[in-house]
Order: sequence, then C-alpha cells, then structure tokens
Amino acid sequence: MIKFVRPTQRSIRHLSSTIERRSTTDPRMSGSVTHGNLVYLSGQVPTDFKAPLNDQVISTLEKVDVLLHKAGSDKSNLLSAQIWLKDIDRDFSEMNEIYSDWLDPANKPVRACVQAPMANPDILFEIMVVAAKAD
Repeated sequence: MIKFVRPTQRSIRHLSSTIERRSTTDPRMSGSVTHGNLVYLSGQVPTDFKAPLNDQVISTLEKVDVLLHKAGSDKSNLLSAQIWLKDIDRDFSEMNEIYSDWLDPANKPVRACVQAPMANPDILFEIMVVAAKAD
C-alpha cells in the first residue's frame, strides 16, 4: 500500500514563494516551472502531428525557444534534454542533425534519447528540457 505524506503548511509557504508555474490548458501539469534559478519545461510536442519528422522537430524546438524566453532563459543555458522518438532506428540521424544545428555549440546540455510509444500515434518527436535562468 502506498502512503502519501501531506506537506506541512510551513513547507508549502516556503515552496510557493520560490516556485513560478506557467499553466497550460492541461489540468494535470504546468507548461513550465521555475524554481530558483532553474527552468523546467514539460514535454513539448509539435503543433502539427501529421507533419514529417523534420517539421515536427523544428516546430517543437521553436516552441522550446519561446517557452524558455518567457521564463527568462534560452537554449544557451540548457542543462539537460530528454528526447523521445517514435522510431529511433528510422529517425535518430535526421533528428540529431536538426537538434545539433539548433543547439548553442558552446553550451551543449547533457542528453538522453530513447524510443517510446507516444501519447498520440502521429507524434514522432518529444523533448523535455531543464535550463538555468539567464544572467
């Protein structure tokens, strides 16, 4: 049996004063969360699920740029990236080329890339990043 521990009022007050949540229309998660000097983006997917892989990757990375900017950061401050591909054997090379062109070459984050079934079968690419806030 799982036992959930309820946070104390003191811990809730402390966290709520240091965490900024940017909402989405999804009631289950925030689009981004800023805590201290860190920006966490939720998994980002393309706007057009029917587009080919290169368009899905480009449009998703453009969304990441916009969300990081709104949170006071940018891709030169990336710390980590987690990438999911629907078909890693087919899509890894093409995705990797686009991703590498998008990155700030002087500030590459740590990264993991795996194959995974997607929430929508037409999504080919998803990325979730953590970045430091810009100085």
